[in-house]
Amino acid sequence: MKGVFQTKISPGYNDVPEYQYHFPRMYLNQVERTVGDWIVYYEPRRATSDDLSRGGRQAYFAIARVLRVRTDEARADHFYADVADYLPFDNAVQFREGDHFYESAMRGQNGKTNSGSAQRAVRNMPDQEFDLILRVGFAAELPEALRVQEQMSDGFWDPPAFIERPLIETTVNRRFRDAIFTKQIQSAYDKRCAMTGFRIINGGGRPEAQAAHIRPVNQNGPDSPRNGLALSSTLHWMFDRGLLSIEDDFKILKAKGAVPADVERMLNPSGYLIVPGDFRLQPHRQFLNYHRENIFKG
Repeated sequence: MKGVFQTKISPGYNDVPEYQYHFPRMYLNQVERTVGDWIVYYEPRRATSDDLSRGGRQAYFAIARVLRVRTDEARADHFYADVADYLPFDNAVQFREGDHFYESAMRGQNGKTNSGSAQRAVRNMPDQEFDLILRVGFAAELPEALRVQEQMSDGFWDPPAFIERPLIETTVNRRFRDAIFTKQIQSAYDKRCAMTGFRIINGGGRPEAQAAHIRPVNQNGPDSPRNGLALSSTLHWMFDRGLLSIEDDFKILKAKGAVPADVERMLNPSGYLIVPGDFRLQPHRQFLNYHRENIFKG
């Protein structure tokens, strides 16, 4: 059964949406129903108490497949849901469009937001609602989502009859995921190399900066902007081979004697990575740490 997992910008629980969702016992039944199926992540408006400066988007922002539920050995009456195939949407999907609520449980009898449902961190949802959110989230790659939005625009929306099951299969296709990842990384970094700041566009309009995974896909690295960098082809090659890496504070690390002087002169003079201003898109320390410990030759 499909579900909605709610997580904040700076979660109060030990969430790493790309890999795991942390939750208390009160949501165990709802989470267990999603095992073997897919969920959509939802970011509420409220931030955690120590991060009130960052308001949430009130939007669905990514999907993932639930693998299993396991007990939290360190905290009583808490559990983890392990997930795979995490993929963020091109554009976050607002929880409502006009009079239409993407998630029917969020609509109260008076037509306004159901505050009780909105406060629940885990909710189950019908396949049809999940599919619609997915279509709109990947509207650029799934053009039929535009037709869905047009049907909703008059305020008298009925679920479309053309939703097919191959939709999920599309999202796990490697070519589809590579295209999504590349588009999101190049957008987040304004098509600039994160290590040099260079923004080079060829005659065909294609940026020279490539989308690089920090933790490689073949080593369980997710297709998440937090696991990616925009790098020029040369620096991408060197980063993948561990000749360059990055500290948690975004300082660029160089393997001793492995980086040519010409390349060193290209690097940002500050010695630090140039990262997106949006906290949600910056490299996550978990992936940076993996690269330093398992790939970097420094």
